[in-house]
Amino acid sequence: MKTDERFSSIYAVLTVTYAEAHCELHHANPFQLLIATILSAQCTDARVNQVAPALFQAFPNSLAMAQAPLEDIEKLIHSTGFFRNKAKNIKNCCIEISAKHRGDVPHTMAELSALPGVGRKTANVVLGNAFDIQEGIVVDTHVSRLSQRMGFTKQTEPEKIERDLMKLVPRTEWAFFSHRMIFHGRRRCSARKPDCAKCEVAHLCPSFGSTKL
Repeated sequence: MKTDERFSSIYAVLTVTYAEAHCELHHANPFQLLIATILSAQCTDARVNQVAPALFQAFPNSLAMAQAPLEDIEKLIHSTGFFRNKAKNIKNCCIEISAKHRGDVPHTMAELSALPGVGRKTANVVLGNAFDIQEGIVVDTHVSRLSQRMGFTKQTEPEKIERDLMKLVPRTEWAFFSHRMIFHGRRRCSARKPDCAKCEVAHLCPSFGSTKL
């Protein structure tokens, strides 16, 4: 089966299986989603969702976050891991948003990715989910792992994986594709013990039964 045919068949199943797939980082606006996504690096969404409410209650917007003592931010996000680096990035990011963007989260890839602590993946999360702008595909650990297992790409670097996926996935589906892959990765196709026996797309997956899983 050709890669594009395999993709179409697999994604048709995932679309039905995870029809309600969505961003699992709780947020009420672009600012909250941006900060939550920065916090989610090497941390679970569940943990971020536990920590974020107190952070946003203390510092509800970019100006308040920019003016916050670094130590206060560190204390509130301590349990997300790498808290010192994250706090520094969050504060500096908010300083730039306040100074250069009048306190509003920018909505272009160039402007977002220029902010401290914001790479292409984070920018794609914000653009696709806060602004409904399909600029690219979020390639996190789940999307990367599953795309390789399902034969959508042979690349290992996120940006190269993204380029391969952008050729396969219709642009209108870029954000939804990531959500569905992430849902499948968390609920079925885990890194160490993929549940191939119950997998909805096992019959289409070239890695089914492979010892390389």
